[in-house]
Amino acid sequence: MSVEVTNETAWQIDGKIFSDLGVWVMSQMRVSTQSDLTIMFVDPDPIAQLHMRWMNLEGPTDVMSFPMDELRPGDGGTEMEGVLGDIVLCPWVAAQQALAAGHSTMEEMMLLTIHGILHLLGYDHVTPEQERQMFGLQRQLLLTFFALRQGAGARATLPAGTSDALAEWDREHGAGGKTAK
Repeated sequence: MSVEVTNETAWQIDGKIFSDLGVWVMSQMRVSTQSDLTIMFVDPDPIAQLHMRWMNLEGPTDVMSFPMDELRPGDGGTEMEGVLGDIVLCPWVAAQQALAAGHSTMEEMMLLTIHGILHLLGYDHVTPEQERQMFGLQRQLLLTFFALRQGAGARATLPAGTSDALAEWDREHGAGGKTAK
């Protein structure tokens, strides 16, 4: 399995943890070891542009998934093989959500990574039943990954003096702190 991680932000993020997480989730979902995934961290403006272009929704969002070969989870006997797709995350929005949820930005970004992978595998949360299934699975995957890594302790941080790109985006676009969810 190949998981490429790119960080185009000021955030200091250990890409290896996200690569390991992606490989582990794909293996748990029985996706072939020959499959590829890309995880990209971007600032508010690029994800807002993607959000408008592909979802016709304004403002930065937390995560977007772009499936390629429309792989689905394996069924125990077969494993799906191909290019899973791309996940684009905005650490600025993740940090805001983490603060509201009472956990770390790193935990939020890991949860969003799993959420994005599940979307790439065809999961959705449009109906209450779909939401229960998807959110339950992403929680189970995250907690199991944490248990297996015992005290990975990785953090996502910003260098001292880095300006708040999400607040700047809001000011420039007159959003008044109303980023998309």
